[in-house]
Amino acid sequence: MTRTATKARPRTKPPQERRDELIHAAYRLFLEQGVAPTTIEQITSRADVAKGTFYLYFSSKEDVLEALRERFELGLLEKIQTAVATKAAEDWPGKLKAWAQAGVAGYFDLKPLHDVVYLESHPAVGNGGLFNNRVIDHLLELLQAGAAAGAWSIDDPHFTAVFLFNGFHGVTEAACASEKRVNRNRLTDKLERLCLRTVGLPSDGRIPSNTAAVSVK
Repeated sequence: MTRTATKARPRTKPPQERRDELIHAAYRLFLEQGVAPTTIEQITSRADVAKGTFYLYFSSKEDVLEALRERFELGLLEKIQTAVATKAAEDWPGKLKAWAQAGVAGYFDLKPLHDVVYLESHPAVGNGGLFNNRVIDHLLELLQAGAAAGAWSIDDPHFTAVFLFNGFHGVTEAACASEKRVNRNRLTDKLERLCLRTVGLPSDGRIPSNTAAVSVK
């Protein structure tokens, strides 16, 4: 008689995989029925784990929302970083335009996640994310590097980064809320030109021989 070898199924999953499953289960429930009505019992049931397992990774539903906020921020940042990295080292206007392009595209792609964690859940972080987040930090580094290379001159890079981020956030959010069909190409083009003008460059992205300083005190 020949025995057929069978591979035993693992009794437990790696912690990161189990945590990701709980986050995904919560996200699907938040989309389907909203954040407030969703209970921890429903999340663990959807993830097919015992309720006690939830508390190995999170202390509350708010902790899951915070993980989803981080996922949105990192997802948007990754799209922007990838787009900017495709530009030549000396193409500073191109990098700034790539930032705008990828920002708009990423925001639309991640809009359902954004709405769950920022609009419906009323996060305790308040509006802090509008002046302190990874995307602003990345833009600040881009503005500082461009200034150091002589591509533009700005008095206050952090102020400018916060201004551009909030302009980007506001116009994309307004476009999504509009009942009219959104022309993403036109929206992106307007944002690109705004970014260029804010750092003292013409709308076509040419770098003048004598870059004028932009006063943003």
